[in-house]
Amino acid sequence: MFKGIIVLLAGIWLIASPAPAQERPEPTVIGAAVLRVDRPGLPPISRLELPAEDLGFAGARLAIEDNDTTGRFMGQDFEAEEVVATPETAVEELERLIGEGVAFIVVLADDETMLALADQAGDRAMLFNAAARGDNLRGVDCRANTIHVAPSHAMLADGLAQFLMWKNWPRWFLIEGSHPEDAAFAAALKRSAVKFGARIVEERVYEDTGGARRTDSGHVQVQRQMPVFTQRAPGHDVVVAADEADVFAAYLPYQTWDPRPVTGSAGLVPRTWHPAMEAWGATQFQNRFEELANRPMREEDYQTWLALRMIGEAATRSQSADPEVLKEFMLSENFEVAGFKGQKLTMRDWDHQLRQPILLTTGLLLASVSPQEQYLHRISQLDTLGIDRPETECEFREPT
Repeated sequence: MFKGIIVLLAGIWLIASPAPAQERPEPTVIGAAVLRVDRPGLPPISRLELPAEDLGFAGARLAIEDNDTTGRFMGQDFEAEEVVATPETAVEELERLIGEGVAFIVVLADDETMLALADQAGDRAMLFNAAARGDNLRGVDCRANTIHVAPSHAMLADGLAQFLMWKNWPRWFLIEGSHPEDAAFAAALKRSAVKFGARIVEERVYEDTGGARRTDSGHVQVQRQMPVFTQRAPGHDVVVAADEADVFAAYLPYQTWDPRPVTGSAGLVPRTWHPAMEAWGATQFQNRFEELANRPMREEDYQTWLALRMIGEAATRSQSADPEVLKEFMLSENFEVAGFKGQKLTMRDWDHQLRQPILLTTGLLLASVSPQEQYLHRISQLDTLGIDRPETECEFREPT
């Protein structure tokens, strides 16, 4: 069948052959990877907190969809390889990714592994820390090849402290766990108390003696043990728990000797994201994620999504796919990215920490968002959260 086009021109019938289709150039591929380092250990206290098999990766998949929505109009195509490793295999997987030419690697790992991978990567790749909260990674152990998307302990503690002071709850009873990560969060809480004028009336350490995390009779033991452990504390307004290892904090609400609210690692918890977040367009964002993953979004998913969106935003704004151009732009004062938190998220040039509000959440709801409005800053109100420029101990060790 003839597929020409018949047109009438100046009263004369002409038969025009179809114009050859214009070939579009092949899109430029901007590749990244998500390296999740799973550390073997005991399950969480609550079965509701069991990690999903696609934890972090689901956030990456949504980010790639979002990046491609804009990228396809600019001839850019985004990809992200998903890699699961253990602390023993993480370096090997990192080397493989770098050997394949991956310039951007999002890492979900603990503080120790994150630092080791940053040193291993050197100047061959830019890493995005999407999980580790240690203040040392933004301080004495900072690395020039790392961007911190996850909030630091200091940011979380400051966000909580601002709210507690707004509530006029300045007397804190601090309970910390016996693991190093617990001590790190406790140190951040103590710093925040000094910074915002709170007073820690007493500190106690909950020793992790091992054993089963969840047993049929667990609630009976907790009901008897926690009141005894928390009794005879000086007068306090609130219990503040530092339990990054997830050993005891979830048992504190409704079990303390004195009827006081629990905050920190349980009760009112500072987070980077929460499934109940609905403000600033987050409802639509949550719905898209839940349609993709068939579950609520967790902090690891959000932080991974945000890291990959940073790459996509840099590519769009700079109109480049060159990794060096993208790195330079992301670390510049011109960079910003939307994160469904009511304001633009920007980069701190002194420690490569992404500025962002901190959500204060209960089990089911968002209670508040810090920074609280009465805490002001001459540069950015977000710099009232975490380590500010005059306080930083970061002196970047250039990658080798």
